[in-house]
Amino acid sequence: MAEEGKADAQLFQLLSNLLQQVEALTNQEEVELRSKIEALGLEVTKVPSKSTQQLDQLEIAKELDKLSAKLDDVDEMISSAMAADPQVQSLLSGTADVWMPVITATADERRNFTASVGDNHTETEGETS
Repeated sequence: MAEEGKADAQLFQLLSNLLQQVEALTNQEEVELRSKIEALGLEVTKVPSKSTQQLDQLEIAKELDKLSAKLDDVDEMISSAMAADPQVQSLLSGTADVWMPVITATADERRNFTASVGDNHTETEGETS
């Protein structure tokens, strides 16, 4: 679970860095987009309360709908930013190999991805020694 949280933190750090680059390129502060990224990051990292009752399928469906709507909002913001500014499109396209696997991965794939990144980092340190 900690590894999944680390992957999420890395993803939101990457999104924040990309937003900073976009802001630097456009000389415009993207306050709304920054706040939405931060809010989504907080939502993703929330630890659910330990409920004594199991969620029924209807409650699960409602929660999934809420999360889906939030993701749709982010998708719309990214799409509109890409359509409005070719530099944003170029930046996101150029870094897609970094962030797309994390976004589209299952929880197990994220854990494996985080583990393999850690292994590669360890190997690189070993080679430079």
